[in-house]
Amino acid sequence: MAAKWIELVTGSLEQKKQYKQAKARLDALPEPYLSVANAFNRYLTYYGGVTEGDTIVRMFSDFADLWERAAIDGTPVPEIVGEDPIEFAESFAQAYGGKRWIDKERDRLIKAVDQAKNREAGS
Repeated sequence: MAAKWIELVTGSLEQKKQYKQAKARLDALPEPYLSVANAFNRYLTYYGGVTEGDTIVRMFSDFADLWERAAIDGTPVPEIVGEDPIEFAESFAQAYGGKRWIDKERDRLIKAVDQAKNREAGS
């Protein structure tokens, strides 16, 4: 019963475990894949803003798969990310869809403007 209460507050413990496993896979990569994958991981954490745990876990597991395969095959980093690493990271994150933090803020902004319009119309 305590586990359900904890998960209610913190989110799925299983998803946290899966994320940590994906992160450990990234941390086990050889250089230069390690430093580049960690930089992308950090960027995706800030840029992605995904709020759904299952989407985050799937995204980071797939991300670990990508870098592990590249390291095994010896694929040069530029062949993976292309000419624009920002575009690569953002396209990768957008492919996973899901609800993002910014969606909540967009809704709040729209609601605030709508309320202001309604107040002005009622005056």
